[in-house]
Amino acid sequence: MVRSSTSESDRAVAGAPVPGRAWLMLALATVGFAVNFWAWALLSPLGPRFKDSLDLSSFQQSLLVAVPVVVGSLGRIPVGGLTDRFGGRVMFPIVSAATIVPVLYLGLAGHSSLTALLVGGFFLGIGGTAFAVGVPFVNAWFPPERRGLAIGVFGMGMGGTAISALTTVKLVDANSMSTPFLITAAVLAVYAVVAALVLRDAPGRTVPTEPLTRRLAATLKLGVTWQASALYAVAFGGYVAFSVYLPTYLKTGYGLTQADAANRMAGFVLLAVAMRPIGGWLSDRVGPVRVLAGTLAVVLAGAVAQSFTPSLAPVGTIAFLAMAAALGAASGAVFALVALLAPANKVGSVTGVVGAAGGLGGFVPPLVMGSLYGAYGSYAIGLVLLGVVAAAALTFTETGVRHALTRRAPAAPSH
Repeated sequence: MVRSSTSESDRAVAGAPVPGRAWLMLALATVGFAVNFWAWALLSPLGPRFKDSLDLSSFQQSLLVAVPVVVGSLGRIPVGGLTDRFGGRVMFPIVSAATIVPVLYLGLAGHSSLTALLVGGFFLGIGGTAFAVGVPFVNAWFPPERRGLAIGVFGMGMGGTAISALTTVKLVDANSMSTPFLITAAVLAVYAVVAALVLRDAPGRTVPTEPLTRRLAATLKLGVTWQASALYAVAFGGYVAFSVYLPTYLKTGYGLTQADAANRMAGFVLLAVAMRPIGGWLSDRVGPVRVLAGTLAVVLAGAVAQSFTPSLAPVGTIAFLAMAAALGAASGAVFALVALLAPANKVGSVTGVVGAAGGLGGFVPPLVMGSLYGAYGSYAIGLVLLGVVAAAALTFTETGVRHALTRRAPAAPSH
């Protein structure tokens, strides 16, 4: 049964202006998300370099960049539950400080073998859990009719992957392998201190009293948990998959240089990041179902077009940019759906599960693409599979999700 998160206090302040402190907290949370995602994505731009220097297969290279994704995704489940209990003021500094350890390990000692990289990548996944801290933190600061926009703005922190794409290879070429890791560790340390001193949880935040395991079990019984998880696995999973695998795809499929491929991936990421708050803003106004249906249709069309491996100028570029915009907007729409339907004291837990589904959605495609290319020398089948998944998600949105929204209390747009 899907339940609304709109509490009595939410309804009481629904028309009130958002205080300036809420926007400050949103800004700090977004910066924290970006910094942790920057760290989380450090290995992706270096994937082709490690493939050459360590003589890795396509599958091993895909595994290298996918391990932080899956760990960061699964880690969101307990971290989201802990954020419900302890709040973002506590969890943001902890996650940021903990991420420093694997970043320093990879930069100073953990890049000499595949095993060392996989170990470092495993713990680098901690950075990816920051998402499950920020959503409930931001959600508590804003009234229901502004949460789609607010969480969409927070989601722009995923642009931390663009920082990594634009700077990592250049820093390694200009200095040494350790340079980007040392810089990222220093930024994480500064943010952890600032967050500990400045961040504050929203007044009147709902604090659960049940044990974490019981709350997670209750979360898994909510319809919105599974509906949003399925859609986020496609939307954010598609974004993550492209952000970690696009440099390899462009280098292998089109013969681009590593630097050129990384720059193009950064453009993909920046467009997706810019579209995320727009997806949330549109969802506040026309409803998340319409936004999701439109964006998934664009992903379907883009995947089919790219499966023919057209020239990058202009068809391939248009297809990838269209998919970037659609995946970013769809990611914002999914959490507008969560903000509408998740109970207030379970937003962190629901976010953790949904965020895990999104990350896992990004873990599988790079492995599939690497395996298919190794077997057939082409990425076409993988892109066709993306189109099939987008079509299935579109059908689910127009049936199951639309029906769930029409059955709930009419507190927000449902179509």
